[in-house]
Amino acid sequence: MAFEQPPLPYDFNALEPHMSAKTFEFHYGKHHAAYVTNLNKLVQDTEMADKSLEEVIKASFGDSSKTGIFNNAAQVWNHTFFWNCMKPNGGGQPTGELADKINTAFGSFDKFKEEFKNAAVTQFGSGWAWLVKDGDTLKITKTPNAENPLAHGQTALLTVDVWEHAYYLDYQNRRPDFVQTVLDNLINWDFVTQNLSA
Repeated sequence: MAFEQPPLPYDFNALEPHMSAKTFEFHYGKHHAAYVTNLNKLVQDTEMADKSLEEVIKASFGDSSKTGIFNNAAQVWNHTFFWNCMKPNGGGQPTGELADKINTAFGSFDKFKEEFKNAAVTQFGSGWAWLVKDGDTLKITKTPNAENPLAHGQTALLTVDVWEHAYYLDYQNRRPDFVQTVLDNLINWDFVTQNLSA
């Protein structure tokens, strides 16, 4: 059973002016698609071919003979998750249990945004910033390359992609501006809340 690229949850131009259709044409249409294609080639005729994406990530993480499989599987998962973390007219603040947990963990929503942005901006090279649930606690983490919370036994709630191809067409080298824009205008707090509940 081949892995498939899930459809983008909105049109390529739906997040303009914050993220352009051109960015999605390359980021979703080429980068994300290539990870799916590469993963299918790497797992063809192996025991991984019939596993779920999550199972492949957990089974291949830390195994040097399966680095390529892990990198492509995790990037398929990470990108699918990232697209769902955003929506047109997103941003604002979470409510209910999620808001309470953020306030408990970070002191305030503004402090959460500050710490999340700092994690995203200071991730050296390529990688991801995450809000995760680790046990009963919310934490902000960052991971290099394809690594994700799933590989570390954590529950991902929110992510921002800080690989250059995520923002360079729209923001050039201004990663802090990109991250701030996502936090202020694009976060899909309904999706984050669903992840917390799940």
